[in-house]
Amino acid sequence: MSYAEGSQKKGGGSTVAIVIAVLAASALGFLVCAGILAALLLPAVQAAREAARRMQCSNNMKQIALAIHNYESAYKSLPPAYTVDSDGNKLHSWRTLILPFIEQNAVYSRIDFSKSWDHPDNAFALELQVPTYMCPSSSLPKGHTPYLAIVDPQSVFPGETQTTFSQITDGTSNTVMVYESDPATSVHWMEPRDGDIEAFLAAFSSTHRHSHTGGANCTLADGSVKFFSNNTPPATLRALATKDGGEAVSSY
Repeated sequence: MSYAEGSQKKGGGSTVAIVIAVLAASALGFLVCAGILAALLLPAVQAAREAARRMQCSNNMKQIALAIHNYESAYKSLPPAYTVDSDGNKLHSWRTLILPFIEQNAVYSRIDFSKSWDHPDNAFALELQVPTYMCPSSSLPKGHTPYLAIVDPQSVFPGETQTTFSQITDGTSNTVMVYESDPATSVHWMEPRDGDIEAFLAAFSSTHRHSHTGGANCTLADGSVKFFSNNTPPATLRALATKDGGEAVSSY
């Protein structure tokens, strides 16, 4: 082999090595850029997903509001917060009573309302997930829901007694019926347990963490759904929680 031929072969090997190095550097640069781009896009993707989940939650609460209105149309009053037996023991929640109005009549027809929600004869329902009662942003125990009524003598749900729309003298657009609690205070959808006015106020305090950033959804007695910020003044929330308190409701 001549000196020139050897030099050509060495030169060719060097060229290949350079090409490989360039390609490797380009691939590495691409991976770095792709990683940076993914990191930049991730918050936007997460925000879009949460916006979709929040909208689904709002739709669920809208269905609940419509179901309460349809119940009122059928029975001429809103559902009681809970039913009781002859001794005053709580049996079933308002969420169970409105099942036929959220397309769950098959479940409703199997429940024995003369026995408590957690009676063995009603055990089948304890295993059921009712889609309307599930917030897609919440990770809750099976069957639990964050959608609670405000149960108080001054609220739309005073207890075992029932309210009519004519009794909501503060105005249906200024009165909250159901609010979205934080996951820690969720209940099984069948359980006749909700929150009172103080629990409603506490749900929007700085110590509570909602499933949605910045606040939570609430249904009003007019059937609308509003997103309430965690910065909503307590006085405004208290005024919205009562049906006939006569308080002035500031902008919220």
